[in-house]
Amino acid sequence: MQHGIRRLAALATVFAVAFAAVYLIRNGTEGLSHLLGNRAQSSGPSYRPEPFTLPDQAPLDLGDVDLLARLDAEYAKLTEAVVPSVVSIDTAGVRSERLIDGFGHQRFRSVPTQGQGSGVIVSHEGHVVTNHHVVSGQKQIQVTLHDGKVFPAKLIGEDRLLDIAVLKIESDGGKFQPLKFGDSSQVRRGQLVFAIGNPFGLGETITQGIISAVERSLSDTQRDLFQTDAAINPGNSGGPLVNLQGEIIGINSAIYTPDRANPGFQGVGFSIPADDVKDTLFSILSRGSPVRGYLGVRMFEGGVVVGVGSGSPAELAGLKVNDVILAYDGEQIRDTTQLINLVQRTKIGRQVQLRVWRDGAEIPLEAIVAESPGESAEIPMPPQGKTRDTQAILNAIGLEVRDLSRNERMRGFTGVVATATSPLGLARKDLRPGDLIVSVNESRVANAAEFYLYLSASAAVQTTTLHLFRQGQPMAIHLPVLPREEAPAPENWENPPGE
Repeated sequence: MQHGIRRLAALATVFAVAFAAVYLIRNGTEGLSHLLGNRAQSSGPSYRPEPFTLPDQAPLDLGDVDLLARLDAEYAKLTEAVVPSVVSIDTAGVRSERLIDGFGHQRFRSVPTQGQGSGVIVSHEGHVVTNHHVVSGQKQIQVTLHDGKVFPAKLIGEDRLLDIAVLKIESDGGKFQPLKFGDSSQVRRGQLVFAIGNPFGLGETITQGIISAVERSLSDTQRDLFQTDAAINPGNSGGPLVNLQGEIIGINSAIYTPDRANPGFQGVGFSIPADDVKDTLFSILSRGSPVRGYLGVRMFEGGVVVGVGSGSPAELAGLKVNDVILAYDGEQIRDTTQLINLVQRTKIGRQVQLRVWRDGAEIPLEAIVAESPGESAEIPMPPQGKTRDTQAILNAIGLEVRDLSRNERMRGFTGVVATATSPLGLARKDLRPGDLIVSVNESRVANAAEFYLYLSASAAVQTTTLHLFRQGQPMAIHLPVLPREEAPAPENWENPPGE
């Protein structure tokens, strides 16, 4: 009996040793640890802590990069000084959308609109400068300050030609922190600048760059702009461009992008010089509207004088009907829009030199520019053919446009988009669906209703210039004056894909 037990114990011992040997071969030393019970059971993989030592010193001391350290601190100091004066602007309104049914009948419907932009406080009383296109056609305007406070604002005045609007923050007392205007005539290429605004509605953002050029223009209707490579994106419109002293040297207004559908910053942004902005600001605050230079002539395309106002600077200078203005104040005249722009920019009371073509010879004249009387100016109109109503004029031109969408406005675009042309209309050869039209002659357009108003008023009496962007490229289209016969009705509109 005892012999049997010993044999059984020996077999059990041999079996245990064999099992342990096989387990050790398959699982290594970890298997042995498990086997001996020296390690708690675990369902996950084992981990052994890694030794590490982090550095406790920077590669360089600030003293080694003293200039960069001071520059870094000064950038931050500049930002802290100017950002409290920059505001975010939110707008809401209603635009009119023109619809035409299959029978050629038109109607208008109201469509709610919203927009965003930036602005800068320029007075202790709370006056804000922004772009005209940020608030154009909007009924409700509110501004958000640096500290998050939100106030309603009212429109004090606007300058469509310059693309500037002046707002007033409506609050119960309290002073605001404004920024000072700098001397933009002293701005030079290569100068360091900072752009502040509210891109894409994200809130306060500051970017740094240089002045890339000082005499840029997107069309003949605009004054010279500053070009900068400081990042300007949709929503930055109306924000300030500042110098190293934190002075306003420009108001950011536009960007260049080759893709209108998917715009993005390409290193080319544009700002309105501060001197022009300040002149308009003072005029609006003191008189409610900008002051424009005035000669008192009515012209067709090419600088041909077709009317001279009685007692106007043009009449006093000796201009006559059928004169062709070749040069104004030393600058060659390319078209009527350019001449109008030059006159409107001239300081009131300044004497300018004119060079005109009359009866086969060039003659010099001198004129003293006066202040524009606005709509009260009476300048003779050239004789016209049969009078047309507004709809007949638009039918003859044969161009359909739409307002910009909210997303397009947020991306910084202004104007209207061509959507269709009539095969019998005057616009069929030169206009294409998708063209972004920004102005009619010297007048910027903010929506479709405004575009049709300006177009119908101009097309029946003179050659009409449309300034537009096509695939990101600026260009001007000249529509001829309407022929005297009645206009045909539109039919077979050509609509682009996706419209």
